[in-house]
Amino acid sequence: MYLPKGFLAGATASGIKPSGKPDLGVVSFLEPAGWAFVATTNRAAAPCVLRGRNLYSRDVLLQGLVVNSGNANCATGEQGVRDDARLAELAAGFLGAAADSVLTASTGVIGVPLPVGKIEKGIGNIKLQSELDPFAEAILTTDTRVKLSEQRLPGGARVVGVAKGSGMIHPQMATMLAYLFTDALVPQEELRRNWPAVAHDTFNQVTVDGDTSTNDMAAIFSSGLSEADGVLFWEAVREVARDLARQIAADGEGAEKLITVRVAGAYDVSDARLAARAVAGSALWKAAVHGNDPNWGRILAALGYSGARFEPERVSISLQETVIYDGGAVPFNGVALSQAMQAAEVVVEIDLRAGDGAAESWGCDLTEEYVRINAEYTT
Repeated sequence: MYLPKGFLAGATASGIKPSGKPDLGVVSFLEPAGWAFVATTNRAAAPCVLRGRNLYSRDVLLQGLVVNSGNANCATGEQGVRDDARLAELAAGFLGAAADSVLTASTGVIGVPLPVGKIEKGIGNIKLQSELDPFAEAILTTDTRVKLSEQRLPGGARVVGVAKGSGMIHPQMATMLAYLFTDALVPQEELRRNWPAVAHDTFNQVTVDGDTSTNDMAAIFSSGLSEADGVLFWEAVREVARDLARQIAADGEGAEKLITVRVAGAYDVSDARLAARAVAGSALWKAAVHGNDPNWGRILAALGYSGARFEPERVSISLQETVIYDGGAVPFNGVALSQAMQAAEVVVEIDLRAGDGAAESWGCDLTEEYVRINAEYTT
């Protein structure tokens, strides 16, 4: 996939990952870019997140992005802060930009010093190009595949997104590293006004395992080189973000199935989000999905503790387009429904019949492979 006008990217294997896979990616902004940014609410946030917040508060334009994978540079003390600043300096030198115009990000194991020396030696090997795929590969950790998405606007402007995320994902912010690039001419003030709501409705509705990462961030960057209709632009942004969110959920650690939960009839949108996330994140329901077990009681229980307002005798629940609960138990063919749950995507549709609020959430099944991956993560 190719970047919009005004952006070039590249990647290399600098030796951070023992596997020798690509682990350092850079995006060059050929023109100073407007941007918007949201980051994790985890109190143990990594230096890259703290630095990003500082840049954001100063309202500067950016000229680059650098991401390393395989090392989170988190819980590494003052040395970690210095190492993150050095990462920005190295990328800025490579790009011919000022260090304060480069956003940094790190992802990987917590508590291990960032091997800046390896980055110093490796960054010069990066070849910048319009293709985004090498960068998309370099930011992965336990992901099994790259995550890319694109929308084209009338007149030629484009919105292109890239993300990584597989484990330690739970709604608090944007729940991963996710970056959207556009050549649409959009003022920075407008980006910052609208981007948080996009992240809230998409990335914040992803849950894999109930853990919120220390390094999560999501950002959008605009080179401003193409004209675009504002309404159509934000529709495209939302679609790219939604697509990336679904890809992240489907690639949850050890996942075999994507779980989609659609809630309608909630008291308000906030309640709809709560209800959808509770079901998508229920460990009991995730395990049931893995086992193809249409155990609707686990869905109802998750709704009950979600914080959403509703009366159980008014609720309707459908699974794979089959009604399984409507104010009470209803008869259904359990064998046929279990077979339907063997699909790559399992869809739960809920009507709370309490208002007009609606929302979606995405998760994945809970498998034995998830336990193995996280039991052996650093050993």
